[in-house]
Amino acid sequence: MNMVKRFFALLVASLCTVGCVTAQSKLNLDLSGKWKFRVDSLDEGISKKWYSQNLEDEVTLPGSMTTNLKGDDITVNTPWTGSIEDSSWFRNKEYAKYRDPKNIKVPFWLQPVKYYKGAAWYQKAVLIPESWSGSQIKLYLERCHWTTGVWLDDQSLGTKNSLSTPNIFTLPSNLRSGKHKLTIRVDNRVSDINVGQNSHSISDHTQTNWNGVVGKILLEAYPQVIIEDVKLYPDIKTGTVTAKILVNNNSASEKTIGVSLKALNVDRPSDKLPVISKSVKIRGKQLVTVIYPMGKTPMLWDEFNPHLYRMAVSAGSGTTKDERLQQFGMREFGVKNTQFTINGKLTFLRGTLECAVFPKTGYPPTDLASWLRELKICKDYGLNHIRFHSWCPPEAAFDAADQLGMYFQIECGSWANQGATVGDGKPLDRYLYAESERIVSTYGNHPSFCLMAYGNEPAGKNHIAYLTSFVKYWQQKDKRRLYTTAAGWPIVKESDYNSTPAPRIQQWGEGLTSIINSKEPNTMYDWSAKLQGLKQPTVSHEIGQWCVYPDFDEIKKYNGVLKAKNFEIFQDLLNEHGMKNRSNDFLFASGKLQSLCYKADIEAALRTNGFGGFQLLGLNDFPGQGTALVGVLDAFWQDKGYISAKEFSQFCGPVVPLLRLPKMIYNSAETIKGHIEVAQFGPSELKNVATEWEITDDRGKMLFSGKLPAKDIVNGNISLGDFSQPLSSITKPSHLTIKVEIENYKNAWDIFVYPPEKAANDNGILIVDKLTVDVTTQLEAGKKVLLTLKKGSLKPEFGGDIAIGFSTIFWNTAWTKGQPPVTMGVLCNPEHAVFENFPTQKYSNWQWFDAMTHSSPILLNKLSDNIDPLVRVIDDWVTARPLGLLFECKVGKGSLMVSGIDLFTDMDKRPVAKQLKYSILNYMASGRFSPDKTISASAISQILN
Repeated sequence: MNMVKRFFALLVASLCTVGCVTAQSKLNLDLSGKWKFRVDSLDEGISKKWYSQNLEDEVTLPGSMTTNLKGDDITVNTPWTGSIEDSSWFRNKEYAKYRDPKNIKVPFWLQPVKYYKGAAWYQKAVLIPESWSGSQIKLYLERCHWTTGVWLDDQSLGTKNSLSTPNIFTLPSNLRSGKHKLTIRVDNRVSDINVGQNSHSISDHTQTNWNGVVGKILLEAYPQVIIEDVKLYPDIKTGTVTAKILVNNNSASEKTIGVSLKALNVDRPSDKLPVISKSVKIRGKQLVTVIYPMGKTPMLWDEFNPHLYRMAVSAGSGTTKDERLQQFGMREFGVKNTQFTINGKLTFLRGTLECAVFPKTGYPPTDLASWLRELKICKDYGLNHIRFHSWCPPEAAFDAADQLGMYFQIECGSWANQGATVGDGKPLDRYLYAESERIVSTYGNHPSFCLMAYGNEPAGKNHIAYLTSFVKYWQQKDKRRLYTTAAGWPIVKESDYNSTPAPRIQQWGEGLTSIINSKEPNTMYDWSAKLQGLKQPTVSHEIGQWCVYPDFDEIKKYNGVLKAKNFEIFQDLLNEHGMKNRSNDFLFASGKLQSLCYKADIEAALRTNGFGGFQLLGLNDFPGQGTALVGVLDAFWQDKGYISAKEFSQFCGPVVPLLRLPKMIYNSAETIKGHIEVAQFGPSELKNVATEWEITDDRGKMLFSGKLPAKDIVNGNISLGDFSQPLSSITKPSHLTIKVEIENYKNAWDIFVYPPEKAANDNGILIVDKLTVDVTTQLEAGKKVLLTLKKGSLKPEFGGDIAIGFSTIFWNTAWTKGQPPVTMGVLCNPEHAVFENFPTQKYSNWQWFDAMTHSSPILLNKLSDNIDPLVRVIDDWVTARPLGLLFECKVGKGSLMVSGIDLFTDMDKRPVAKQLKYSILNYMASGRFSPDKTISASAISQILN
C-alpha cells in the first residue's frame, strides 16, 4: 500500500477506534465532561480537607485551567516557568505600552489567555455499578500536569508525579457500589523535583506550564487476576518474540492461571499464527515468560514498510480472564561501526525536534489523528526521525509513528540546566530513573521507540558519571533500543551513540566566523574531521536554527488559548518604521535564504561518510526563548509559502544526489569540475542506475548535460564519479543551475558565471569612498558620483555597528544576546536596470556572500524618510530598522549612488564585487539613472567616520 493510501486508511481507523494499542477485558466509566473545580492559591485545600467539601465552580475535563478560562490575567508580575534571557521588556521605554495592564503583550513566547501556577482541585460524583462488586477498580488519568493527588470520599489514594505516562490509582478493595465523591488535586509548581525550568515538559516556552488532566479519564474494573504488564522482545534473527507477562493474582489463594498468546498480522490478517498457551500457579505477582514463534518469514518493520503485529495476551482461570492487545513490530534498531542500522541495513537519521508546541490548547494532543497528521507532514519533508526535546509524548504519538514508520528519540522530561543539575544527589536523580522506568514500561513495545536519552544539555559537576551509569543501566535492562547520555553532551564511550553540536555549519557563539559566514561558498566540506576518534554513530545536535521573518498573516490562526502577542509587537514595530507593506516580501526573501542555509547544513551531514544523522531545530517554528522562527513550517505545521515539501525533500530524503563543488562563482574562462555522490539510504539497493547531470540557465533551458556509467548503488554514502564542463560558451553574466538525477531522485545547485572582466561604461562617473569638498562641488554641479563605503567607515549611529553576515539569524538575537548576524539577507527587485549585468533573484543567493561580508548596512531613516533602496537588508524583527546597501538620490543638480558595499578593497580577489560594480556603473552611465529622491551632501557626509 503506498504511503498516502496507508495514511488515510490509518486516519479512518483512528476515528473509529479508541485505544488502538492496548485493549483489556475491563469495564470502564468515562469520566470526561463537567467537573466541579476550585483554585487553591493559598495552598489550604489539604489542611482544610477540600476533598470532604463540595466544590462550587465548574470546568470541563479533559482540559486545562487555561482551556476553561480559569486563572489570572497576564501582568508584568506573572510567575512564568522558564528563563527570560532578554529582560528588556520589563524596563525599556519602547515596551512601556505593552506593560500597560490593559494592553499586556509579551515578546518572549506565545501568551496564554489566563495563567495560574499552584494547586487546583477537580471533583466529580461517580456511581460505581453493583456489577463491579469484587473487581479491582483503577482510576486512569492519561496525562496530568503535574503532581496529582487523588481522594475517594475522605480516603487518600496517594500522589503521583509522572510528566510522561498515565497516572493510575487503585481504589480500595472493599469499595461499595453506589455514589462516591472523586477529588483530584493537581499542582503544576516545581517543588523538590526540579527537572529544569526550560524543560519542554513544563516550560512556558512551548506547551505552557498548564494545570489539568487531558486524554482519557476513566474508572476501570478488572478481574482479580490481572495482566499488569506485557513486554515484547522481538528477535528478527530467530523469528521469535519473547513475551514477559507480569500477572497479578489479587485473590487470597494460589490459582492455576492459564496464559495464552496469539499474534495478529495487521497488514496480512490471513497469516495463520499459532496460539501458545501456558499454565502457571500464581499467588500474588509473577512474571511469566513465553517465547512466541512468528512463522518462517515474519514481516519486518522499518520506515519504508512499517509492518505491524498485535499480540493478543490473556490470563485467567475459567471464564474470567484479563486480556490485552499489544501492538509491536519485528525490528532491530542497531549499530554497525559509526552508523545506525534497521534490521541489519544501514540507515541515516533525518530528524527534527518536537518541542511540544501546541498553540490551540497549550498541551499535547492525545488523539491518533493529530499525530498522524504531524508525522505525515514530517515524512513528506523527507524525515524519518523525531527527537522529543526534554519531554515524552502520549501513546497516540507512538501509535502514529508505528503506523507511518518513524524513529523516535524519547527523553525523560528534563533539561537540567539554567538552575537545575543532574548527578548531584538531588531528588531529580532518583526521579529520572523512576520516570524512565515508567516510560519504558508504558511505551517500550512500540517499534518506533528506538532511542532514549535522559533529556537535554545537562549541567552538574557529576553529570558525566551519573549519565554514564544511566546509560549502562538501561543497556543492561532493555536492549530493544539504543541509549545515549543526553542530547548535546556529554560524549562517553559507554553510549550506544553520540549527540553533539560539533557537526553543523553554525555553532552557538560562532557568529560571523562560522563556515557559512566566513568561507567562500562551496559544497566540499563535511564532518569527517569532527568524527575522528569516535567509535559510535554520531548525530548532529540541533542543526540549522535558521530564522525567517514573522508571517503576520499567521496571527489570525491563534484562535485557541495561546495568542501571538509577540507577533503583534513585531508587526507594530515594522509599521512604526514605515515598512508595513514589506512584511510579505521580508518573509519570502528571508525564507529563501533560510532554505538555502538548511540545504547547506543538511547536505554537509549527508556528504559525511559514516555519519549517523542529524536533528533539525527545527522543521516547524519554536515560539519561545525570545521567539525562534526557525521553521520552514509555522507552529501549526503549515508551510509558509517559500519552499514546498517536494522541494525540501530533494535535499532531505532517503536518497539524495550530492555534488561537491569547490566554489559557486565562476569565470566563463574556467572549467567547472564537480564530484557527484549520493546518500543512499533507501529501501533497497539501486540496480544498474545511471547518474545524469545537466546545467540549465535561469529560464530552464539546458546548456550542457552528461551521464556517468550505470552501476549498482548499495546503501551508504557512495561516490559516483567526476564531471567537468568548460564554461567558455557563457558570454554574459549568468545564473545557472546544476541538476543531478539518479533514477527518480533529483537535486540542484545554483552557480553564477561571469564573463571576463570588461571596462565599465563609466562615462566620467566619479568613484569615491568619501565626499570631499571637491567631490561635493562637482556632484552639486551635476556630476554623477558612486560613493562606495569601505568596511568600517560607516559611523555606528548610522549602521556601522550592525553585525551583518551572509546567513540569516541563528536562533534569535534575544536568546543569543545579539549573536551576529543580526540581519536576514537582502531584498531587491531583480528587474531593476541596476542588475542588468548582475543576475539576481529578489533574495540572497550565493553571489551575495561577497557583498554581505564586505559591507555595512546603512540606517536609511537616519538620512531621510521614505528612502526606497535598490538593495535592502532585512533587519531582525525585534528592531525592524530600515536598512539599505545600495540607494540612489539627487544631490543638488547631480546624481549620487551610495553603496554600503565596499567596492574598493581587494577587488582583484573579488570577482562578484567586480561584476556588481560593473553593473552599477553601466546603469549609472545610462539615461535610466535618474534619482527622484533629494538628500543634501551634508546629510550624506555625516554618516562617515
